[in-house]
Amino acid sequence: MPDRYEPTFTAFIGERRIASGLLAGVALAVKSAIDAGAADEILIFDDESARLIEIDFRGGAADVGKSAELALIGAGLGETARRGPGRPKLGVVAREVTLLPRHWAWLGGQPGGTSVALRKLVEEASRDKEGRDRRRRAQEGAYRFLSAMAGDRPHFEEATRALFAGVKQKFDDLTQAWPRDIADHARALSKDAFEDPR
Repeated sequence: MPDRYEPTFTAFIGERRIASGLLAGVALAVKSAIDAGAADEILIFDDESARLIEIDFRGGAADVGKSAELALIGAGLGETARRGPGRPKLGVVAREVTLLPRHWAWLGGQPGGTSVALRKLVEEASRDKEGRDRRRRAQEGAYRFLSAMAGDRPHFEEATRALFAGVKQKFDDLTQAWPRDIADHARALSKDAFEDPR
């Protein structure tokens, strides 16, 4: 298991996908395209959630690299953002939890104590709802991307209805006429939206 999570990103300039991968590399590819004269709108998406991330492309490669690292930290995805109390090498991070006194009393009486009981409860709940949660996240991420990149495209509303209804063939058919890079990325993001959540 890797020591730390490294999110990946995809950059578009206009309707063209120009880079995918770790943010530093994607940022440098975008910087090169800008320096070569690319003038269309630049959007960089987190590949997991399709949230947009902003980078300052002024200056040289080192400046852009620093801006990319700061953007990761600002989005809560950078290494600095993940440090804190707990056992970071094991992936255990301390955060605040607010519960009622009776909840604390129950947790404290469980074998292994509060932390062990909470981890077990979270594991059970995540296993029980894993498919539904994965499907919901895929729908939300794909919708975020579609809204940013295809909101003015033909059949946008019908495609989003097919996405949330879980009708893959209809979604694929409705996005077929869109620019290839947009349609391909939308399909990649929405893959889990069409799987059986059971």
